[in-house]
Amino acid sequence: MVAKSKKNVSKTGIEKKVERIKTGISGLDKILKGGMPKGSVVLVTGGTGTGKTTFLSQFLWKGLQDGEKCLFITLEETPEDLINDAVLHGWDFSSYQKSGKFRIDFFDPFELGDVNARLKDMIAVNKFTRVVIDSTSLFGMYLNDEYKIRKKLFKLTQDLKDAKCTALISAEIPEDSKTLSRYGVEEFVVDGVIVLYYLGLGEGIFRNLAVRKMRRTDHRHGAFPLEMSNKGIKILVESGIL
Repeated sequence: MVAKSKKNVSKTGIEKKVERIKTGISGLDKILKGGMPKGSVVLVTGGTGTGKTTFLSQFLWKGLQDGEKCLFITLEETPEDLINDAVLHGWDFSSYQKSGKFRIDFFDPFELGDVNARLKDMIAVNKFTRVVIDSTSLFGMYLNDEYKIRKKLFKLTQDLKDAKCTALISAEIPEDSKTLSRYGVEEFVVDGVIVLYYLGLGEGIFRNLAVRKMRRTDHRHGAFPLEMSNKGIKILVESGIL
């Protein structure tokens, strides 16, 4: 769903309207002052087990409920596994596959080739408005040169912006890393960065979410508790640490 535009004031004092879309993540739109800016490319990053794939699926499910056409590109899990996992949350993607509203494709990380051209054509032909890619960390399995990896990730982000879709790309933060992604480039070229944190203490598991940046809109800062259930992800906005 595209939310009503809200006004932002630029540095020149001129008011600008920001068209937003609802994310489908309970509580997140409140943090983002009404929703994600339409046409943004946003990095969803975090360590293992933080809920990145669930986050991406929930974002697409919301798009489908609002009549949008959605694309899921997976470089890690099989489409069958992802669809089966989504059913556990009550999201039946298979019904939308039959109607052509939803498409999920596996891109072999060892055979990426010109992934950018393939993706651009797929978006243009099918008129997808929401796109997710899970996960860019797998690019390193195909390209062993760090410079080439960063160059391809930069070009991928630019192509997604040119496609005029709203896109989420995921990346994994290695243990003890000082960057927000495996290659340290994604967070600088995207429009927004959402970080999912995971902390295990004894038998307890604690997850949090923080919006590190989001262009074209103000947003609430700090870490907010994240709950995962059979209904998906929910952000407890009022319990955040600012």
